[in-house]
Amino acid sequence: MGVDIFELPRESFDDFHPNRLRSYSNRGSRMKPCMTLSRSVMAARLFFLVAAMAGALAPGAAVSDPVTVLNIATINNPDMIELQKLAPRFERENPDIRLNWIVMDEGVLRQRVTTDITTSGGQFDLMTIGLYEVPIWAQKEWLVPMTDLPASYDEADLLQSVREGLSSGGRLYALPFYAESSMTYYRKDLFEQKKLAMPIRPTWDDIASFAAQLHDPANGVNGICLRGRPGWGENMALIGTMVNTYGGRWFDEQWQPQIDSPEWKQAVGLYVDLMRNQGPADAVSNGFNENLALFSAGKCAIWVDATVAAGILYRGKDSRVADKIAFAAAPVATTDKGAHWLWTWALGIPHSSKSKEAAKKFAIWATSKEYIRLVAGDSGWALVPPGTRMSTYASAEYRKVAPFSDFVLNAIRSADPDDATLKPVPYIGVQFASIPEFQSIGTFTGQAIARTLSGRGSVDSALQASQAITVRLMQQGRYIRY
Repeated sequence: MGVDIFELPRESFDDFHPNRLRSYSNRGSRMKPCMTLSRSVMAARLFFLVAAMAGALAPGAAVSDPVTVLNIATINNPDMIELQKLAPRFERENPDIRLNWIVMDEGVLRQRVTTDITTSGGQFDLMTIGLYEVPIWAQKEWLVPMTDLPASYDEADLLQSVREGLSSGGRLYALPFYAESSMTYYRKDLFEQKKLAMPIRPTWDDIASFAAQLHDPANGVNGICLRGRPGWGENMALIGTMVNTYGGRWFDEQWQPQIDSPEWKQAVGLYVDLMRNQGPADAVSNGFNENLALFSAGKCAIWVDATVAAGILYRGKDSRVADKIAFAAAPVATTDKGAHWLWTWALGIPHSSKSKEAAKKFAIWATSKEYIRLVAGDSGWALVPPGTRMSTYASAEYRKVAPFSDFVLNAIRSADPDDATLKPVPYIGVQFASIPEFQSIGTFTGQAIARTLSGRGSVDSALQASQAITVRLMQQGRYIRY
């Protein structure tokens, strides 16, 4: 029901704000004076009303600035959780900007941001995206270029491979929050008990042998933990590098799919055997976060995954294995090409955002040297976002607490998306192929392998189904003829 303004209590002058008066004025004939009020009372109230309007509209009157709300789509991993924890500092320094976080697991995030940007939905002002999306989306002009960065940002400090991976036509299109390669973590105490020695660069056969000897479910220790959750950036990130080392590839030089090749069957066959025989129960549900929790709790003897976990395992408050772990290179097989992946989570601005300048301001803050120092002060140097800046690896404070720093830096710098397979390929990428169709191809293949891991079908049938789907998609995309 409407309220007649002549019947408002004397103390209710908050309701005389100009915005509210506009709504009242639209009521027209519905406004009527209260007949029980004297003419003098009505006159007095009209006086106060006009005075309030005059004061609100007078030149120089204090009017609160509008607040820009940034909708940020991000992933639920430890580094992004730390960013959300520290982000109120940015809001205090920028009271005209408020941050609204939409936090998702990796698979949902990829699906949501892809749908939003391809439809110009405008749901997000900042998206957490990576080396796969940025070059493709930049070429389609879906992303705002990150140009005119302040000198204090020091763009030249960014690692070259990371900067180039987030660029198109020589311009940055997203700012890197952290970057990673992959490595092997293992329990040195368990290896010593069994008198085992991990090579500096193990083979997948080495890993399989060690996992079999260390698997001890009676004492709560799995021989190995690997990603099982399906998705092109989940289980396929690992499996893609395994396929590389066995000499496999996604496509040959004529874009003909190679997913049912002997190399794929070797790699995926070993993966499924390892996970079924020495992996954790319900491994198909485990992605990076779940395996990080398992290894941190001492429930895995070996874990092959992202280098970004190193700081958490060595210095994280929840790590029970900080004094019991060691690391080695990601495993190899026939070749060492493509054995370790290259990835960065970065902040990109979709063209559909209506708050581009505010989004850019926050992206600069969140990926700056100053933010890294802020994390160091809050959680310690070992837990700063890794892999993006040379200044981090030159820091004496970081090197002192991060025995893995040189190893991780070398892994990131040596990962070569332009030369990641034994045989020639027409695509760029280590654990993915940089074409728009790959998101569907990789996700379907990951789901088919996950079904096999769950006991629903064979490796051969999973790869044959993936091959058939991929052929169809490549024909539809006119990479190959029908």
